[in-house]
Amino acid sequence: MTKRLNIAHSISVFGFPLLIITLMIAIAKSKLFELNPELLSIGITADLLFTVPFIYFLLIRKKNIPKITVISLFVLGIVITTFIIPKENQVFLDQIKTWFLPFLEIGVFTFILFKVRKVQKSYNANKKEGSDFFSTLKITCKEILPEKIAMLLTMEVAVFYYGFISWKKIKLHSNEFSYHKNSGTISVLIALIAIIAIETYVLHILLSKWSIEAAWIVSGLSIYSGVQIFGFSKSMFKRPFSIEKNTIHLRYGILSEATIDINNIKSIEISSKPIEFSETTRKLSPLGELESHNMIINLKKENTIIGLYGIKRKFKTLAFYIDEKEEFKAQLDKKISLSE
Repeated sequence: MTKRLNIAHSISVFGFPLLIITLMIAIAKSKLFELNPELLSIGITADLLFTVPFIYFLLIRKKNIPKITVISLFVLGIVITTFIIPKENQVFLDQIKTWFLPFLEIGVFTFILFKVRKVQKSYNANKKEGSDFFSTLKITCKEILPEKIAMLLTMEVAVFYYGFISWKKIKLHSNEFSYHKNSGTISVLIALIAIIAIETYVLHILLSKWSIEAAWIVSGLSIYSGVQIFGFSKSMFKRPFSIEKNTIHLRYGILSEATIDINNIKSIEISSKPIEFSETTRKLSPLGELESHNMIINLKKENTIIGLYGIKRKFKTLAFYIDEKEEFKAQLDKKISLSE
């Protein structure tokens, strides 16, 4: 019975918008479109970009569905319209992309930051431990967007936030530990940015002799990659490892993280010995062999590393680098002895 109600609910919400989308595609491919392409192009564009999202909004306004998902239909409308309307008839669509889309992007970004700030205030009011901007951002995005889209948006906002907004130096508490000072990781990432900058310049010159458009596209992608690496590197200064009550938070910037229950720890050792990596033996750092390790934790039960864009990997043995390894182990040993 519940399954039937869920199916009926999905049909009522998505069926009518899907019907309109299908109808618009059929009109764009029909002979009727060939008779009056200019007028029908405007009508189809308006229906896909505004009518469909508006009808969807009316259908979900009293339902437990995030209202911001209306924007997903607007973006879908832009994609569909771009493919079904001939390029010479995309004047109205181009105007929307030029004048309306940037304001929408700014609005979504502002809305996300507002929601994050609101959730952070709630966290601070309740004095919830182990929370930071990235953790709060993930929670916020998952509340208002489908999970996969939420993770993509989380990473994009986080890269921009840590790269260009968050400049204030954080002060580590007694239960927090850095991992970037002596590991050489920051140097590796800076070197990657320098390599990207040089390659971008050389490729731009070479490609511009063939195609200016291709040269700028490749350059744009390279610059974007550099910006991401810059955001990744700065996030490592802002997200230290921490020991909270009976939990360890191992946050490798926004690149990867693992939360370990202290009761699940089988052994912990200060060691830089080479280890053979497998499906259950991993490094916290996604840089792999480019970064050394000086700490190894063995678990009783499998745990999960959450990597870029929410990619999950299982482990029972985890190797990582930490600056104050002796103090970290001492605090953990004390916690483990108290929990036994």
